[in-house]
Amino acid sequence: MNLKNKNILLVGLAKTGVSTIKLLDKLEANIIVNDIKDEEKLKDILEELKDIKRAQYILGYHPENVDHIDLAVVSPGVPLDLPFILKLKKENIEIIGEVELAYRLSNNPIFVGITGTNGKTTTTSLVGEIFKANKKDTYIVGNIGNPVIDTVETTDENSYLVTELSSFQLESIVDFKPRVASILNFSPDHLNRHHTMENYIAAKANIFKNQDENDFAILNYDDEQVRQLSSKCRAKVIFFSRKEKLEKGVYLDENNNIVIDIDEKIVLLNKKELSLPGSHNLENCMAAIAMSYVSNVELETLKYVLRTFKAVEHRLEYVRTLNDIKFVNDSKGTNPDSTIKAITSYENPIILIAGGYNKESDFNELLEIGKENVKALVLMGETANIIEKCAKEKDYKTIIRVDNMKEAVEASYNLAKSGDVILLSPACASWDMYKSFEVRGCDFKDNVNNLK
Repeated sequence: MNLKNKNILLVGLAKTGVSTIKLLDKLEANIIVNDIKDEEKLKDILEELKDIKRAQYILGYHPENVDHIDLAVVSPGVPLDLPFILKLKKENIEIIGEVELAYRLSNNPIFVGITGTNGKTTTTSLVGEIFKANKKDTYIVGNIGNPVIDTVETTDENSYLVTELSSFQLESIVDFKPRVASILNFSPDHLNRHHTMENYIAAKANIFKNQDENDFAILNYDDEQVRQLSSKCRAKVIFFSRKEKLEKGVYLDENNNIVIDIDEKIVLLNKKELSLPGSHNLENCMAAIAMSYVSNVELETLKYVLRTFKAVEHRLEYVRTLNDIKFVNDSKGTNPDSTIKAITSYENPIILIAGGYNKESDFNELLEIGKENVKALVLMGETANIIEKCAKEKDYKTIIRVDNMKEAVEASYNLAKSGDVILLSPACASWDMYKSFEVRGCDFKDNVNNLK
């Protein structure tokens, strides 16, 4: 793909945008950078890009004239139904994302793509660590925080790009074709962007749209909406299930052994041997097992990593115990279904810190399930009113509203008794108060560690 002297419009100056600009500059493209934020709000990013000579900036508004644009590269956070983006489409200007651009510019590495509503980061990290332990040239990239575009100059046909893919990234896929693609699960999320579950699922299903019979699609048999997508796959479909004994795939037998039955029946290990707790992590491990098996990972290596892998930061991350009160950081819990998985991982009473950016989620199921062991709610952010109203309808007695994380941690600790778990699992995105869920999680940990 020759981009020399091509006019490339880059929309959105997020982390992927910075990496994309730097590579486009090396490729001698003419870069037009656009962001709805103004120069003052972007001053730190612009400082990082000060040595880029081939870029011009249109900040604070979208450009009117797009006739001279050869290609538009849109950051994942930019909705594709904005009037400005629709105008580009009307002018027949191709619109792609950073993942698609990286795919076109790369030297044929092997892509392993992972998507779904919940569990993407854990599964991506787990698969990446398995591949690394098996001495594969492995890069853990994508929505996990490492731009795919950063690997273009360092990977080749012997490299594996284990890639976490969000629905936003998959919306702009054109040619992207992973050797192995996995969909973990579906639950309502990002409906403020996709508007309907059908649109959301269709975006996720783009992960396998370019696959053929030489590729693999790893699907969760227990999730009916995921299972139904198998009829649309041209790749070899391999199911995993923690509930059903499959004729072919990865499943649990009557003794809770994890069985791989793809080419031959292999009893891998017992689920009690997995280092990650909870039924949701069992599903994540099964998906990772299937992806690793079809990628020719040695079974002993696979078993070793499954027994020793540590949870990723901000996903059910143990922080500390103070006066027999356990603090757990699940800032990655950015939707109700993810938080359901978090609260059902503990039998002890929970004080749940929740709330954040409003993605138009429904909190009814979360709060119904939470009645089992959530003894108190500490709420903050845009959705605090919505969650409080729903909780009162379900007869929650202890609900506290706070303005920031420091107040949330202190209020939770004052409520807690010996044996309780204080769990940050917001069921919402972070963008009303924080730049990212990582920043939110770190704020929680800082405040927890400052408690005396």
